[in-house]
Amino acid sequence: MISKKQLKSFDILMVLLVIVLVAIGIVAISSAQHVNSGADPIYVNRQLLFFVIGIILMCIAAFIDYHFLGDLYIIAYIVGISLLVFVLLFGDASKGAVRWLELGFIRIQPSEFVKIIIILFFAKLTDKKQKEINKFSTLILLAILLIIPVLLIMKQPDLSTSLVFVFIFLMLLYVGGISYKYIISAVLIGIPIIFLILIYIQNPNQKLLKDYQRDRIMAMIHKDNKEYADDYFQTKQSVHAIGSGQLYGKGLYKGTLNQLSYLPEPHTDFIFSVIGEEFGFVGCILILGLFLLLITRALWIAKDAKDLFGKLLVVGVVSMLGFQAFVNIGVVTALLPNTGLPLPFISAGGSSLWTNMIGIGLILNVGMRRKKSFY
Repeated sequence: MISKKQLKSFDILMVLLVIVLVAIGIVAISSAQHVNSGADPIYVNRQLLFFVIGIILMCIAAFIDYHFLGDLYIIAYIVGISLLVFVLLFGDASKGAVRWLELGFIRIQPSEFVKIIIILFFAKLTDKKQKEINKFSTLILLAILLIIPVLLIMKQPDLSTSLVFVFIFLMLLYVGGISYKYIISAVLIGIPIIFLILIYIQNPNQKLLKDYQRDRIMAMIHKDNKEYADDYFQTKQSVHAIGSGQLYGKGLYKGTLNQLSYLPEPHTDFIFSVIGEEFGFVGCILILGLFLLLITRALWIAKDAKDLFGKLLVVGVVSMLGFQAFVNIGVVTALLPNTGLPLPFISAGGSSLWTNMIGIGLILNVGMRRKKSFY
């Protein structure tokens, strides 16, 4: 049960930040789907419904004591792995990938929900193994437990979600107290490996990545090469849209590239370009500012968490949201190759929004039980 004292620490500001981000997303989705021109507002209506359900999921995640959830970490991990196996066996194929489960009235993407399971599982395991975190055997065990879901995700294939898992894992290890000896060693070994991989995948006969994954990276490296023009088209149009918005944008429903359908996937992965074209630099800065405020608020809660497990839960959610926002915006501004990661709270999609709302619920959960309030 939640006490009155804990309710007083319920972070209303964080909820308001999320509501504003979702509201901006719904407005941008309506523009991306040309609702102003009489198009079917199905994606807008869906997103509104997804948000209402998301609020319920957020409240459930917020009001069930996170220590109770932590006690279920092994069961959660088994359920997560089972979901990933199930989707490979019985999932619905879309655009060459098997990532979805058809439930009749709705399709869900299990890998999204497994992100929360990964956060819960490794936060609890890192907490339990804190005194042994710098033992090589412990790190090997943790790595093996991570590799299992990562390989299942790669099999779908979904490289971007695999990277989200890895980033969450690394941030939890860092906050959990891993020695700088391991961090420095990983950097010294990792940089040359990444360099060698980039060289290797330029070979047309490489076997490491799927052809479309390789082509997206090659399009980023060789932007002017006509061979990769189709792969760079989305990003190129996105950059043009954002640039054409200038300082204040062209106005809602007045984005030329958006309204004339020159922006591929404008309601999902490239929704930030819709915002950039119609609301300009000011709109882009507003989005970045809202994310920065949300993450700062969450990290403050992590700082004041009453135990390491609570701190790790918050850091895990922040890592998930921050990494996805950074990568998504990096893609639409041509700083990173196309990955397919949605912009948290803003891109259309139920599974992604619900996962993010559950994550916010966990942060609120830890916040209500923290050592002290900061406002």
